[in-house]
Amino acid sequence: MTTQVSSKSGLAKLKELYQDRQLRVRELKQQGVKVVGYFCCYPPLELITAANLLPYRIQGDVREPITQADAYLETIMCPFVRSTFDLALKGRYDFLDGMVMPHSCDTVERLYNVWRFYHKPDYMYSINVPHMLHHGSGEFFKHEIQTFKKSLEEFTGQEITQEKLRQAVELHNRNRRLLRQLYQLRKSSPPLLSGTEVMEIVVAGMTIPAAEFGDLLEAAIAEIQQRNQGPQPGARVMIYGSEIDDIAFVELVESCGANVVMDDLCTGTRQFWVDVEPTPDPLDGITKRYLTRVVCPRTYKNRKPTRQEDFESRFSYLKQYAQEFNVAGVILYIIRYCDTHELDVPSIRNYLEAAGYSVLHLEDDYSVTTIGQLRTRVQAFTEVIG
Repeated sequence: MTTQVSSKSGLAKLKELYQDRQLRVRELKQQGVKVVGYFCCYPPLELITAANLLPYRIQGDVREPITQADAYLETIMCPFVRSTFDLALKGRYDFLDGMVMPHSCDTVERLYNVWRFYHKPDYMYSINVPHMLHHGSGEFFKHEIQTFKKSLEEFTGQEITQEKLRQAVELHNRNRRLLRQLYQLRKSSPPLLSGTEVMEIVVAGMTIPAAEFGDLLEAAIAEIQQRNQGPQPGARVMIYGSEIDDIAFVELVESCGANVVMDDLCTGTRQFWVDVEPTPDPLDGITKRYLTRVVCPRTYKNRKPTRQEDFESRFSYLKQYAQEFNVAGVILYIIRYCDTHELDVPSIRNYLEAAGYSVLHLEDDYSVTTIGQLRTRVQAFTEVIG
């Protein structure tokens, strides 16, 4: 898969790719590249890349009303999931050659069967990810990864060698390191770049080949480091939630006088905060990283003896983020009907408030028409913590 040399600066090109997220993938399709869509943070991208396929993160569209998917999916299901299938029915994902979905939640599991039946991609695969972490989880999940690897080899007709896997691990680890470097630029007061810019960069990176993204990201970081100043200083906010793949909500928060300086999102830090550890068998490092180091409420560690110890085991990383990025308040931004995240909200709120952080819980319908209705509450929150 060849990389593209852009005449635009790294940051400008990434912003262009954010605005038109199918721009590059359709160019690559004309060159014969096969594209595999994926949901969530659990599909191992290294295997897809090693198979010489382009992994493309499936996204919804908060600006596009759901008009067709509700004939196939219940309206009490996650609106993000319904939005993705609505776009598929409208032809927005007609460039896909295949699809990979983990059993991240029951809604995505349901979507797998509906997508397979009605959209009929050439390749379709479901990865069973353990919900509980115990002594047998690693062995089970490695077997799942091995089976996934075999299915990709059958689809492409090419062997995924250990050398190809090592190269793919290095490629994706490079991007993870660069994204963490980008986030370090948010530590200053004010940060060198806005949360809106970060969202544009991260989302754009999910739509292009890993090597291209790394080169553009490296160039963008160099540009941002040359800035004399960033956004106007404001209340420092961290956003927690599931799927945010549009800048609308982050823009709203920052328009209320805040600086969004950190996140814990499926489309944010959960994708890249931890590298794949180099191991003699690359599948061992991949298995460990995707099973144990992707932090998501759908996966539960062993229960601790006391409630407080359980909270520390599950949520201490949020306190570490808040301390490291000097956060004043946390917004729990939850998409309606996302049961896995909703169930954790009371515990996370109690934990963070006990640690001294102000917390705002918002529930939204994954629509730009409803995001604006949250402005009054966000404005009041930023004034309190500012």
